[in-house]
Amino acid sequence: MKLIVFIFFSLLALSMSAQDSLDNLLKQYNTNAVPYISVQELAMPKTEAIILDARERSEYDISHLKNAIFIGYNHFSLEQTTQKLQDKNQTIVVYCSLGIRSETIANQLKKAGYTNIKNLYGGIFEWRNKGFKVYNSEDKKTDSIHAFSKAWSKWLTKGTKVYPETKKSN
Repeated sequence: MKLIVFIFFSLLALSMSAQDSLDNLLKQYNTNAVPYISVQELAMPKTEAIILDARERSEYDISHLKNAIFIGYNHFSLEQTTQKLQDKNQTIVVYCSLGIRSETIANQLKKAGYTNIKNLYGGIFEWRNKGFKVYNSEDKKTDSIHAFSKAWSKWLTKGTKVYPETKKSN
């Protein structure tokens, strides 16, 4: 019994440590100008939101959240995106791999007058890590996730990591 309790608390501490590390990573890169929404909150059936994918096309094609609208990052167009978003008060969730690039895009939308913008905490990596489904360019469920880079892929603990070239901005 003592062994089971020890294992439980060890796993709990490890889980909390991983969470702190993701918190620290996001604090390092983000300003929190846009509030987060957790993957659990977004996955709730009652959550109605427009979901925007702020990664590159190669990432989106490998996997994305169901019904996510590709908007990109390197070649993001505020004008083209706002044409798709008529109601400035609707809930809009922006995501990327972890929630760093998505904060940049979400902040641009916020500055353009959108009032209910959220950044998906931990991005598609956290979404998949928590066991939620992702879809490929053929709208079929997939286990593959574009891992962005070997360094960033450590944050993806579930799914098949894929490392194709992501086009860099000039």
